[in-house]
Amino acid sequence: MTVDALTDVAGVRVGHATRSGDGWLTGTTVVLAPEGGAVAAVDVRGGGPGTKETDALDPRNVVQRVEAIVLTGGSAYGLDAASGVMAWLEEQGRGVRVGAEPTHVVPVVPAACVFDLGRGGDFRARPDAATGRAAVEAAAISGPGVRVREGCVGAGTGAAVGPMKGGVGTASIVLESGITVAALVVANAAGSVMDPETGVLYGELFQGRVTYPEAHVHEAARRRLAETAAKHTPPPLNTTLAVVATDAELTKAQAQKLAGTAHDGIARAVRPVHLLHDGDTVFALATGARPLDAEQPLALNDILAAGADVVTRAIVRAVRAAESVDGPGGAWPSYEELYGRR
Repeated sequence: MTVDALTDVAGVRVGHATRSGDGWLTGTTVVLAPEGGAVAAVDVRGGGPGTKETDALDPRNVVQRVEAIVLTGGSAYGLDAASGVMAWLEEQGRGVRVGAEPTHVVPVVPAACVFDLGRGGDFRARPDAATGRAAVEAAAISGPGVRVREGCVGAGTGAAVGPMKGGVGTASIVLESGITVAALVVANAAGSVMDPETGVLYGELFQGRVTYPEAHVHEAARRRLAETAAKHTPPPLNTTLAVVATDAELTKAQAQKLAGTAHDGIARAVRPVHLLHDGDTVFALATGARPLDAEQPLALNDILAAGADVVTRAIVRAVRAAESVDGPGGAWPSYEELYGRR
């Protein structure tokens, strides 16, 4: 049975560490690969990314598999969360073997951050190594194939999409071949996720079942958003992050292609994207449990198309799962509060 989440890819686990209150509104999310790691790649399209260890994922470089991916709040400061994940992996003997002893490993932990500094009221309240460790431990103790918490958790705790609240979302699909493709996103976009003329989420236009809000509801929402935006003018330093995973057997080059085409899923759901003040980054993970059909050289196409589709759906779910925030760092109403569940 699937749960429409990243954890539908067998062996992949997700853990969140969330901090809110007393000046905090941030957190970290860890995607933990099956033991032994997964083939990994990345595609960075935003002009202002905050990342760690992404060079290791270049297909021309030596590292083939990674044990975990870190998505975190705290802007560049929050990348310290990856250190806590590294320490935990080292204790488990998981990483690139560099010596004769089983303990002689160097975990390669790619990471990317979103900007949420000060959104809880305290600019210095940001994830650190302890936050990263808490998130990877939460992933490790979770059961296989469990549901993933969405909304204002982990790296999505302080996320915002324009003047609305953002968060974490996830989605999956099983192809006719039996291959699973899934995504987890942190929606924290400077661009809008909503058509300003109708109030419909852009991402839902691609799902074929659109219910338009009533005119008076939309007008009330527009007034509320304008009032909210006028109260605070945070710097437009936002980012959408995603991890796309599959149980297909991919090379690093194929995984990089998957990460690249998955950006199309962001472009369907967020407008504009990939600007100079965005840090839009997509990671791809392939566990290799299901080989591609060697007789079909274009078999990868179905996976590429599905990767974009699940990213779009995950962004919609992130926005719909988010809850309103009104605190010392600012106010961000949720889409559900503005428009209700339709």
